[in-house]
Amino acid sequence: MRRFRVIPILLVNKSGLYKSKKFQSLQYVGDPINTVKIFNDKEVDEICILDISATPDKKGPNFRLINSVASEAFMPLTYGGGISTLEQVDVIFRNGVEKVVINSAFSINPKLVSDIANKYGSQSIVVSIDYKKNIFRKNLVYTNCGKSKTNFTPVDYAKMAQDYGAGEILLNSIERDGMYSGYDLDTLKLVSNYITIPINVCGGASSISDFSNAIKSGASAVSAGSMFVFQRPHQAVLVSYPKYSDILNLI
Repeated sequence: MRRFRVIPILLVNKSGLYKSKKFQSLQYVGDPINTVKIFNDKEVDEICILDISATPDKKGPNFRLINSVASEAFMPLTYGGGISTLEQVDVIFRNGVEKVVINSAFSINPKLVSDIANKYGSQSIVVSIDYKKNIFRKNLVYTNCGKSKTNFTPVDYAKMAQDYGAGEILLNSIERDGMYSGYDLDTLKLVSNYITIPINVCGGASSISDFSNAIKSGASAVSAGSMFVFQRPHQAVLVSYPKYSDILNLI
């Protein structure tokens, strides 16, 4: 049986930890450093930190936060947010981060992905694909934290990212973000038919059954935010992480 990863995604907004619904309705969760410490004890596979305030505020990566998180994280760390140059990536990797996530910058300068892959290897670069349906019910990719529409479908964008040297796709449904409605398996299956690099699916997870369905539908990794930081039905903040043995039992 192939090994897959279960990854908490933590959204940072001006150094605080938040969770969103459909990329809006931000709710404060706590301090990112303390949350990473809790995940250390739970022996997570990997953790992903996305700074959702950097690009909208026209700022670069928060190197101070990156250094603080990397100093505390015992697991592989992925970071995204405000990255637009190879020089920024150099600093991020020097701080102990294993992978970077490129989102808006890929739509502006796709060669940045090639430059990172050529210097550090494809395994170090993830292209994030945030998507939702337009008024004609067609899935299109959005950048700038879901605010800027492109003319690309998720399949076209994923193929282009692979061609430019990306080693992984973070496939994120905006409409399912924070909604506990399950992953968008149809789009996952469609994208997985056209690319060969790993897909990390995000948006909508509510149980480990959703993880199982995603792995069976072509994902190499599954990510979640709300499921790992909230306890339902009252949405109390409670950091959790499933036992890997429980997930295996469903595959």
